[in-house]
Amino acid sequence: MFFSLTNSPVTFQMMMNNILRDLINTGDITAFMDNMLIKIEDKKKHNEIVKKVLKRIEENNLYIKPEKCI
Repeated sequence: MFFSLTNSPVTFQMMMNNILRDLINTGDITAFMDNMLIKIEDKKKHNEIVKKVLKRIEENNLYIKPEKCI
C-alpha cells in the first residue's frame, strides 16, 4: 500500500477479507489488517488451514515475514 493515503488501511482490510472470505465466514480464521489468527484445535485441520492461507497469500502476490509468525 502507498504511504500517506487515508484509505489505505480500509482498502487493505477489504482485500484481505476478499482473499480469505470463506475461511473467515466459517470461523476458522480471523484477519485484521496484516494479522491472522487461525482458531483450530485439531492439529491436522490447523495445518490444512495454514496451507490454504499460504497458498492464497502467494496467489495474490503477497508475502509473510517468517520472523513475525508464532
